[in-house]
Amino acid sequence: MTLAAGNAAADDTDLHAAWDEILGTYVVEGEDGVNRFDYGALKASTADSAKLDDYLTSFSDFDIETLDENEQFAAYSNIYNALTVQYIVGRYPTKSIRSGYIVGPWKRVFTEINGEEVSLDHIEHEILRVEWDDPRVHYAVNCAAYSCPNLQADAWFGETLDEDLDRAARAYVNDPRGVTIRNNGTLQVSTIYKWFREDFGGSNDGVIDHLLQYAEPELATQIQAKRRITKHEYDWDLNDVE
Repeated sequence: MTLAAGNAAADDTDLHAAWDEILGTYVVEGEDGVNRFDYGALKASTADSAKLDDYLTSFSDFDIETLDENEQFAAYSNIYNALTVQYIVGRYPTKSIRSGYIVGPWKRVFTEINGEEVSLDHIEHEILRVEWDDPRVHYAVNCAAYSCPNLQADAWFGETLDEDLDRAARAYVNDPRGVTIRNNGTLQVSTIYKWFREDFGGSNDGVIDHLLQYAEPELATQIQAKRRITKHEYDWDLNDVE
């Protein structure tokens, strides 16, 4: 499926209102450009923890295919992010989403959508990446890690999805978590661009072309000067408030 630019109806506004309120309350936008989430505060709020649980439960008998394509993408991305937050809150305090696992919990964290149990892994790799084939999915889903693209302070909605994904991509590419110019002029980039290279053109050149699509002019000039990736970095520390 292909995202439509600005053509979705705003029918999903009420659908994600609770998640939008939670994000607006607990996402802290840092001056360093990194959004952090106040998991401790959410865990301490019985009312808002219940609101999160109810939001996810609301999809247990909801057929997402009744939505248009942009709204479907928004719904799956919101569910993924809400389920990740619910998982972290249930284990909080924790240093990382990977704590206690060699790889991570993504195949073991489930929610129910329209009568079917689905995991975080399934939502990302069997639905979003497969059905939409859009590299911006990696800016839509958040794995609760410092180096992950930001968890946005608003829910995803179909009506503004295309422009919001572009904004999220620009924010990450132009942040040191996404791209850093090394002293020798080569590139250090997020390991996301290595793990999912096939989604970004299937080669280092494909990754660089993707980065250039969103890089600000000064960074784009520096990327073009070498067009060489020599290092990948990723910090799995929890994107918790400091």
